[in-house]
Amino acid sequence: ATGLLSGCASHQGAYAPADSSRSSQEMTAKFVLMDPGAQRSVTSSGLQETHLEDGRLKVSCVLQNRENRRIQVQVQCVFKDAQGFSTGDETPWENVILTENGMETLNFTSLNNKAATYTVRVRQAR
Repeated sequence: ATGLLSGCASHQGAYAPADSSRSSQEMTAKFVLMDPGAQRSVTSSGLQETHLEDGRLKVSCVLQNRENRRIQVQVQCVFKDAQGFSTGDETPWENVILTENGMETLNFTSLNNKAATYTVRVRQAR
C-alpha cells in the first residue's frame, strides 16, 4: 500500500493528453492520415492551394493507393484561419475508392474567405 500511495504522490499538476503529438500534427499539417490502416495504404503525392478571386481557398489533393488491392477511404478538408484554428468550414466526409496502386485527385473549396490554410484528413471507410 505504501508503494501505491507514493506513486500517486509523485505526480503534480495536470496530466498531458494521451497522444499530444498526434493532435499537434493535426493542428499544423496540411495532410493527415487518421488511423493505422490509412497510414499503411494511402499517401498524398501532391497538394495544391489556390486563392479564388472572391477570396475563397481551393485545395486540390492527389491521393495515391500504396497497395496492390482496391481500397475505400473517407476524405475531409478542414479550412482554418491563419493561426490554425477551424473557421467552422469543414467539408463532409467523402467516400473515395482507389484502385490498385491508383491515384485520384480531389478538390475542396472553402465556403467563405476566412480560410488561410487547411488540413486534408484521410481515414479508413466506416
